[in-house]
Amino acid sequence: MRKWQVSDVMTADVVAVEPDTPYRDLVGLLADKRINAVPVVDADRRVIGVVSESDLLRKIEYVGAEQPHWFQRRRRAQQHKAAGRTAAELMTAPPVIVLPLTSIRSAARRMDEAGVKQLPVENDLGRLVGIVTRGDLLKEHLRSDDEIGADARAAVHDVLLAENFATVSTQVERGVVTLTGRVERWSTAMLTLRLVRLVPGVVEVVDRITFDYDDHKVADSVPAIFVA
Repeated sequence: MRKWQVSDVMTADVVAVEPDTPYRDLVGLLADKRINAVPVVDADRRVIGVVSESDLLRKIEYVGAEQPHWFQRRRRAQQHKAAGRTAAELMTAPPVIVLPLTSIRSAARRMDEAGVKQLPVENDLGRLVGIVTRGDLLKEHLRSDDEIGADARAAVHDVLLAENFATVSTQVERGVVTLTGRVERWSTAMLTLRLVRLVPGVVEVVDRITFDYDDHKVADSVPAIFVA
């Protein structure tokens, strides 16, 4: 089973701007392309920042606003950005980027931690090769039940190779995988559930697996041995 990566869902034909791109051109570009952010690149196509709709809205938000007090650092930074006229003055930097081989789960966590809606994608040389958005990361859940079922069955098969009499059936409906059957050990059941949950497109796993031998209780009952 292959895990989905950023390269599977990103937009490769990415729009980018140069640092000296004027404010009005940035507004027009986002409107024409129906995007909410654009990477800013240098002459070597390395990402130096990102200009988003939020960055551009500062010019509207702070029109006529009074100068903030010295201790209002965040507002001072935002008002300074509101006075910007080029991408270099408006962008958010340093940019949060990902590599093409980054898993989509890692990319989702990075977006959430950084509080952004998109991530520029750079290759090993640090050059822009794409962009991935929140919507792109959701594409794995557009997989058909047949595709999900095939990967889930493959995952189950790999786990059960270690057991002689285990049987687990797999049913998929709208991304929900139901596992039914019997295995020899508790650890086998848990590993099966874990691997099926990792299948791209799985919404939920319903566990109907029983087991004959609870090996995790045996492991908990073994006293620890300390070596001086």
